[in-house]
Amino acid sequence: MMDLLRSYWIARSCFDRIIFGWGAPPADHRRTALNMVGTSLSVGLIFALVVSGGFVGCAGKKTAVKDFDAENETDPALESRVKKGVKPKPDTAVAVIETADYGNIVIELYSNVAPRMVERFRKLIQEGFYNGTTFHRIDAELGLIQGGDPLSKDDDPANDGSGDSPYANVPGEFSDLPFDRGTVGAARRGATPEFAGKPGLTEIQARETANCQFFITLKRETQFDRDYTVFGRVIGGISNAEIIMGAPVESGTERPADKIVIKSITLQPRSKFASGQP
Repeated sequence: MMDLLRSYWIARSCFDRIIFGWGAPPADHRRTALNMVGTSLSVGLIFALVVSGGFVGCAGKKTAVKDFDAENETDPALESRVKKGVKPKPDTAVAVIETADYGNIVIELYSNVAPRMVERFRKLIQEGFYNGTTFHRIDAELGLIQGGDPLSKDDDPANDGSGDSPYANVPGEFSDLPFDRGTVGAARRGATPEFAGKPGLTEIQARETANCQFFITLKRETQFDRDYTVFGRVIGGISNAEIIMGAPVESGTERPADKIVIKSITLQPRSKFASGQP
């Protein structure tokens, strides 16, 4: 029965995103599925979609640009792109996230691991791109916070998570660095089937869609390993990030009840934060 409920929610979540956009999924999948399983028409529709295989690649509670959850596929072509045995070397400058209400978060950057993503992040920081954006997605169960969407500056929460910078997407730079507590990753889209006239996206294509959004994992998340670009690590203020992760959310969503505003992100000398301890 629980397998059926899980399949129901996975399909329903994917269906809602494809029909209504890239909104964040509810945090408690099991509770939502139990509440909705009595709706026979929806169950029949979604069950048919699951059986038909139309939502392969949507399973899994993973973070991505547009808050779409990608599934890790063990494709040899994808695995061959993973950098193995790389040891991160911190840049001389760190990114300091100043929030309006939760203090600062300090991130060291790894240009030797993900040079293109770090270059993009630094460029956007220098342009003031992130100033006034929010942490639009928080998930205490999964253990992450996500931000960096320019659309989070407006008063329409429905579009949060769907924005990009004016620049082209950044190709994936995957490594075998684990997603531990404090790891900073590049958010991206997940694979989607073609549906209702909207073009689909293969897993290989989805891996090239990092742009400006980023996320911080606040506990070990093996399901993200080798599947998202690691480009930094929190070395200061991780307790602030954890407080953000535990902030109240709107019912049935991963959207903070109150805006968690990023006042600014600035580049500062790493020597000011020499200990390197979060």
